[in-house]
Amino acid sequence: MARWLTVLLMSQLNPKPDQADPNLQLREFGKSLPMTLLRAREAVMKKIIPTLKKHDLSPQQWRVIRFLEQEDGLEMSELAERCFLMVPSLSRISKNLEARGLIKRCVVATDQRRSELFLSDSGRSLYKIIAPKSAERYEHITQQFGEEKIDMLYELLDELVVALKE
Repeated sequence: MARWLTVLLMSQLNPKPDQADPNLQLREFGKSLPMTLLRAREAVMKKIIPTLKKHDLSPQQWRVIRFLEQEDGLEMSELAERCFLMVPSLSRISKNLEARGLIKRCVVATDQRRSELFLSDSGRSLYKIIAPKSAERYEHITQQFGEEKIDMLYELLDELVVALKE
């Protein structure tokens, strides 16, 4: 079943823009893949955002905290890549989180020009407050949508990412 959706998605994408068929029409805006993915993201995030706002966090800041909780001590460029953030955005986010005492920056011993980011004890405490709320949201989504469908969705989206890598 996963194969047919992958084929369908791929048939809607144009992998070679320099050889575009002039007769092709764009899909209706609301039916485009990027808009559908954004709608899904908004539906997933709508119940967790109030929890983040209660702690004065943006979804992007939470993403950084969440990632550092799993893998501490990353350099800015690597963390930006893994969190799907632009380096200038991560720079602003990290300055804010550092000023609030949620993360700390440590200079790399072998190269004083580089630094790594770590989650502070306060950042870990905040993570422990927010993570259960996030887990509740994922559990709700799984109950509403179904575990098999969630697993299939992850699989299909992973296949889409691999198929679109150039």
